[in-house]
Amino acid sequence: MAGPVDLSSHLSRLDGGWFSMGSDDALSYPEDGEGPARRVRVSPFAPDPCCVSNAYFGAFVDTTGHVTDAERYGASFVFGGLLPDDFPPTRAVAAAPWWREVLGADWRHPEGPGSDLAGRENHPVVHVSWNDAIAYCAWAELRLPTEAEWEYAARGGLEQQPFPWGDELLPGGRHRMNVWNGSFPDRNTREDGYLGTCPVDAFDPNGYGLHNTTGNVWEWTADRFSTGHAAGPCEDPAGPTTGTARVLRGGSYLCHASYCRRYRVSARMANTPESSTGNIGFRCAGSA
Repeated sequence: MAGPVDLSSHLSRLDGGWFSMGSDDALSYPEDGEGPARRVRVSPFAPDPCCVSNAYFGAFVDTTGHVTDAERYGASFVFGGLLPDDFPPTRAVAAAPWWREVLGADWRHPEGPGSDLAGRENHPVVHVSWNDAIAYCAWAELRLPTEAEWEYAARGGLEQQPFPWGDELLPGGRHRMNVWNGSFPDRNTREDGYLGTCPVDAFDPNGYGLHNTTGNVWEWTADRFSTGHAAGPCEDPAGPTTGTARVLRGGSYLCHASYCRRYRVSARMANTPESSTGNIGFRCAGSA
């Protein structure tokens, strides 16, 4: 994809309103600041139905010459299960040894040198930092959603349900998102059809027309991360004014009940704005 692209014409227009943000249910992670559930109001806004794809990010890079943080650093983190069996040993994350630091891994080469985007043009761009997402948004004349906007849109109009479609992980026995199936991290049965990422418009949309708001890739939001939340009703919260880490939402293709149930609309995670991995992407939003 090259040349001018109208990136606002396909945004979903949402009226906004009050909703219960966060969760106190048994699946939540209090240590993540997932709760307490609280009443929040968001003004009208327009989220993108899909994450930014490799094709759209490629148009941005072609136009601006943007160099991502992973490219500048010369490496990024890749899930070891996506690497060939004979891949040379690389540094692993001590607390999560399935993550491998791979020299040359970046958005164009998701599994490092020798990998490319063939057949993945409509998959979400990964190995992008918060800084990269902000740069893309500036080019597109859009922005990252606030954390409250993200959750409001991800819920699709449902109140206090764990998933965008309701309370069942597999309604009617159907897979509704791209997460790990089998035993993590050694065996993925691919019952949902995918090992790594899936197309940005895979699976049915939620009630607001958004795809993949749980599973597939974590999504950067605008907010700084904190585990404390203002008490009482809050309108258009924008997160704390200080702090380094930024909020990610939605979980990814690596989430599994055995170690990470963060494939729910209330789940959240923090990472530093220059960080990148093979399961982090983003979606944009605009003012209504």
